[in-house]
Amino acid sequence: MTQHFAGPCAPTTGNRTGWWRDAVIYQVYPRSFADSNGDGMGDLEGVRSRLPYLRDLGVDAVWLSPFYASPQADAGYDVADYRAIDPMFGTLLDADALIRDAHDLGLRIIVDVVPNHSSDQYEWFRRAIGDGPASPLRDRYHFREGKGENGELPPNDWESIFGGPAWTRVADGAWYLHLFAPEQPDLNWDNPAVADEFRSILRFWLDMGVDGFRVDVAHGLVKAPGLPDLGGTDQLRLLGNDVMPFFDQDGVHEIYRSWRTVLDEYPGERIAVAEAWTPTVERTANYVRPDELHQAFNFQYLGTHWDAAELRDVIDASLAAMRPVGAPATWVLSNHDVTRHTTRFANPPAGTQIRTPGDRALGLRRARAATLLMLALPGSAYLYQGEELGLPDVTDLPDEVRQDPSFFRAAGQDGFRDGCRVPIPWTAEGTSYGFGSGGSWLPQPASWGALSVEAQTGDTGSTLELYRAALSARRELPGLGAGESVDWLPGTPAGVLAFARPGFRCTVNTTSSPVRLPAPGRMVLASAEVTVREGEFELPADSTVWWSV
Repeated sequence: MTQHFAGPCAPTTGNRTGWWRDAVIYQVYPRSFADSNGDGMGDLEGVRSRLPYLRDLGVDAVWLSPFYASPQADAGYDVADYRAIDPMFGTLLDADALIRDAHDLGLRIIVDVVPNHSSDQYEWFRRAIGDGPASPLRDRYHFREGKGENGELPPNDWESIFGGPAWTRVADGAWYLHLFAPEQPDLNWDNPAVADEFRSILRFWLDMGVDGFRVDVAHGLVKAPGLPDLGGTDQLRLLGNDVMPFFDQDGVHEIYRSWRTVLDEYPGERIAVAEAWTPTVERTANYVRPDELHQAFNFQYLGTHWDAAELRDVIDASLAAMRPVGAPATWVLSNHDVTRHTTRFANPPAGTQIRTPGDRALGLRRARAATLLMLALPGSAYLYQGEELGLPDVTDLPDEVRQDPSFFRAAGQDGFRDGCRVPIPWTAEGTSYGFGSGGSWLPQPASWGALSVEAQTGDTGSTLELYRAALSARRELPGLGAGESVDWLPGTPAGVLAFARPGFRCTVNTTSSPVRLPAPGRMVLASAEVTVREGEFELPADSTVWWSV
């Protein structure tokens, strides 16, 4: 049966020009957010039922990780049909209802689009394999003959981000490229049919009423001509600074200029944000030039340690890089691919994948302070589901329950992304702490009842209430989130950051000891208990305070 949708417009309540420039956008990982039917897997109806919670939290938009039809080889980032919903998540009617309800509540909806690769079950790829070497559909992917006397060696030395070779050989002897899992063959964007198909996919979802797209692996679509060997370069550092022939090639920008014309055809300021891992913030800025995408994730900020000098440097560099192209900076501390920042900050400085719980009290204290710092900066902030509850990573999941494909492949990513994807707790007791009536697809720690929405609601010292208060204050304080610069205040002790914005001050103590400073105005919010007396205040270790002046 053909289904037709009258794509709802973006919400008009509180609508403003450039809404995305200072928006707070909340990432929902659908399989781990809320389960409506008791099968242990989150779904779109579950997300829909919790939209009032997100409205009351105070966010502006909701970004949904993939819910498309998929064999789930990589948690839905292997798409078999970009215009269909996977049955585990619901139907197109459920998606339509979710979009409409979100708009009625004044929330915008951003969905993932995955253009670097498809599933190996996508119709194009299945036909490319089934029709044999002469199939014209093979040109929509990267099929190559192998090296060696009988073509038994991969076409080049590229390795998968998940570990192992980036090439898989098919029965007729040809090899195909996959920068991720073998079930995720890379698309060939030199073929015009690929560009045509994705413009059509964008219009399908824009017609459904979505307000924008998060572009997965936005830096990977174009490969260097000839697919040259790397010659032993350490290419398995997704967060590294190496220039790779398969990442951040200049040709991607022509694609995004084309996409921008599609987005601009629609009312309501539809946007796109790039997941672009680049060597520098200056390279990231290329994705958000005025005729390209609207935002790009600031992964340099996400990877910064809890250190005042490092934080100041990356904040300055981020704002400076965005200023010439007129784009807002973005700020993010956690997402579905990295260890939650409560756990990162609980451990000695390392990468973005941490395998031990560390000092949880320290991690939570720093995470709360880091959140207030992030929300005080000019630009747009991204929150990952559950961070408002102070959830840690689950570092002790048994091997037999893990599903991250990189866990099963040697020498690739650390393979511990499941720890940040455990379903979130809603109630203090009950089956799966309110996630659903049938348990959860990854086991939740017994301690999570105390971290649930129910347990934290109304507790003025809870992390949830801190987020609610911060997002409310961000809306009420004039200009907070807007603009493109901060004014650093001189004379602060080592390890302390202090900056001014119009009518506002923010003070951050990244050290392990309290500091005493002059109070610059009326205290609005603090991540820890702060005492103000006789014009001075004592700022505890690892804490942040907001002031109105």
